[in-house]
Amino acid sequence: MHRHLVKSALVAGAALAVLAACGTGSGERTSEARGTKAAVPAPPEKKPVKGLPGMPPVLDPEDVYAADRPNMLSPVVKDFPSRVYVPNTESDTVTVIDPKTYEITETIPVGRQPQHVVPSWDLKTLWVNNNRGHTLTPIDPKTGKAGKEVEVHDPYNLYFTPNGRYAVVMASLDRELVFRDPHTMEVRKTVPVSCYGVNHADFSLDGRYFIVSCEFSGELLKVDTEKMKVVGQQRLPFEGAMPQDVKISPDGKKFYIADMMAHGMWVLDGDRFTEPTLTPTGKGCHGLYVSRDSREMYVSNRGEGTISVFDFTQGRLTKKWDLPDGGSPDMGGVSADGKVLWLSGRYDAEVYAIDTRTGTQLARIPVGSGPHGLAVYPQPGRYSLGHTGVFR
Repeated sequence: MHRHLVKSALVAGAALAVLAACGTGSGERTSEARGTKAAVPAPPEKKPVKGLPGMPPVLDPEDVYAADRPNMLSPVVKDFPSRVYVPNTESDTVTVIDPKTYEITETIPVGRQPQHVVPSWDLKTLWVNNNRGHTLTPIDPKTGKAGKEVEVHDPYNLYFTPNGRYAVVMASLDRELVFRDPHTMEVRKTVPVSCYGVNHADFSLDGRYFIVSCEFSGELLKVDTEKMKVVGQQRLPFEGAMPQDVKISPDGKKFYIADMMAHGMWVLDGDRFTEPTLTPTGKGCHGLYVSRDSREMYVSNRGEGTISVFDFTQGRLTKKWDLPDGGSPDMGGVSADGKVLWLSGRYDAEVYAIDTRTGTQLARIPVGSGPHGLAVYPQPGRYSLGHTGVFR
């Protein structure tokens, strides 16, 4: 036996002797048991992730959303007023809501058919995607003021590479992925695609690839981020499939793709890009939003006015919430503290605020016509990957 182990044993024995002198009977046995309890082994070290060059380090290899905990706001956004920005596709406006009072604070005129309000990679700008106007309108989230429109053709949706090097425009009707400068929006590379309706996306844990949904042809793309090249393509195994939102699981092992015609989520192994399986959720499955503790995902079922709750650990749905008087819950986001889920009511000119603990509707706010890609801002996270707020 090594000398330091002998010394430790003698010290432990002396401690037990003192305890025995202070008590009798069962007390002695309890003290003895406590004194001889085996030490808990240290958890194994997590292997660091080799991420996309230039990308901020992955905080936790077992949780993509480790930076998105309640109120973990970046210093960049901590002084920004909390607001909900609602693009109204048929009114050509953005409705701004104070989430504390549920009051509309402003209505901002923008370009034709605004689809989504997208936080920039550096968190400093909100970009309004004016799809038919072929422009992006920048909004300063600190002042709430809109800036000069930037010409961008067919900006249905907008993402940013995890290293902040490029903006990626989902040019749905042009059938292109357009990599642009994230600040000036000048074109850096155009990638034609053979599917129809490039729509939503999410990036792998290491940021080296992303999965894209093609809603009009029922297909999925796998794109190499650094090479800016499509490296995989498959058609979903459902006649009439119409894939929508895409989200990666906290552990980075699966992608979930909402499908409004298959009425559920496709579960995909992104690394292998094999045929996915379907988890039914509800009619018109559309938007996917992860809880602040990374345990659950809220799924908006636009066609039936419900929200399904998916448990990542159990791999199944555990709850379903009905909106009072129905509705058409679409796109949105979770409040900074994680307590409220905000969703646009696409066909009802309204916005819903839902308690994430109980599913209770907290507010139903009339807005413009055709509200779509609503953004809650600011939200926790170090940087934005785009859409209505996908943060890492």
